[in-house]
Amino acid sequence: MKKDQLLSISPLDGRYAKDCTEISTIFSEFNLIKSRLYVEIYWFLYLSKQTQIKELPSLSTKNKKFLTDILQDFTPSEAMKVKKIEDTTKHDVKAVEYYLKDKMKNNKSLKRYLEFVHIFCTSEDINNLSYALMIKDARSVLIKQLKLITNDLNKKSLQYSKVAMLSHTHGQAASPTTMGKEMKIFYKRLDQLIKNLADIKIMGKFNGATGNYSSHLVAYPNINWPKITQKFITNLGLKQNSHTTQIESHDYISEICNKLSHTNSILLGFSQDMWNYISKGYFAQKNVAGEVGSSTMPHKINPINYENAEGNLGLANSLLSFFSSKLVVSRLQRDLSDSTVLRNIGVAFGYSLISYKNILIGQKKIMLNRNIIRDDLDKCWEVLAEPIQMIARKYTLTDPYEILKKHTRGKKLDKKTIEAIISELDIPIEEKNKLLELKPCDYVGMSEALSKS
Repeated sequence: MKKDQLLSISPLDGRYAKDCTEISTIFSEFNLIKSRLYVEIYWFLYLSKQTQIKELPSLSTKNKKFLTDILQDFTPSEAMKVKKIEDTTKHDVKAVEYYLKDKMKNNKSLKRYLEFVHIFCTSEDINNLSYALMIKDARSVLIKQLKLITNDLNKKSLQYSKVAMLSHTHGQAASPTTMGKEMKIFYKRLDQLIKNLADIKIMGKFNGATGNYSSHLVAYPNINWPKITQKFITNLGLKQNSHTTQIESHDYISEICNKLSHTNSILLGFSQDMWNYISKGYFAQKNVAGEVGSSTMPHKINPINYENAEGNLGLANSLLSFFSSKLVVSRLQRDLSDSTVLRNIGVAFGYSLISYKNILIGQKKIMLNRNIIRDDLDKCWEVLAEPIQMIARKYTLTDPYEILKKHTRGKKLDKKTIEAIISELDIPIEEKNKLLELKPCDYVGMSEALSKS
């Protein structure tokens, strides 16, 4: 940890900084300024290609390079110049406009076209596209991590497909399953959500102060501005939101937040399940040299990665839920409360990323303890009450559920007790023999096939 990180109020910038660099880089103040500069420059370049705007001629290759070099050479030191301008303007987007104009004043060919910088734009035109680009990048980072988790789950579902284990419904012994099938359930749930998350269209608007292209039409009434701006937005890799107020409606952000929250909730459940499996001894954890589990109990290897993930997933979801409900609400044609909130959206992505990384670390540490799993299952012959009851029902014995309930409810049974129950049933001998051969570890249904499907 760097010394300045010790002074950070947020663990994302302090304790977890090294695990969060991909997200903090995307949502940093520096990258927000750079993204605004990117939109401003490419809007200027795009307008210069429109033959109907004769006052801004097509740019030479040299002048295009001059503009793109401004972006290429943009560093934190340059960003500080923008912040210094903002000290005077008290307006962050206007500061970017003035910074770009100051740069262009040094170019004899471009300085006469300074007023085409930010032309037809409200600050929200620049901001919404900037955030859209950042969210697009951040979504890719999270999806990459989520796919690492699902790949691991799929691998383990195949690896553990034949490992029969006791189920626990309501925390009580229940019909057996396989560890592979339980891993596959989480894989299937997450795999579909990742696809849904990736399919959400990231939107942008570029239609002026109240979304009506008013200033555009006053200046150039013969241009099809919805079509022109649609192409500009599409060129940025975004989809146009054609009907807005001054602000983009943020419905896609709400969708992303909801989908991420859903995904995180599944992973929170997975983390709790893994914690329980470790607690039961079904999984052991690798003893990493130098690590300490407890400050006073030297024997402990705690499931800290799953616990860390659970806590950070909860933090992420509380923010995602707020963003989802808040950002879709705006007073009349615009208020600034969304701007304040959007500055924090990277925090939810950051806590999500840290959680995903901890789950992956936890998954690498675990080792399946087949003996404990098998011993646990072998002690629970009472789980065979269900198949015995089904065979009895098949042959229409009177109230077999009550018969089995009397013998098994709240009791620990062994093999001999189960055999005695089977022997008393008035069913064909071949069915009795089938039940007598059945062991708890065999009663897993299609678990193995489902693990491999």
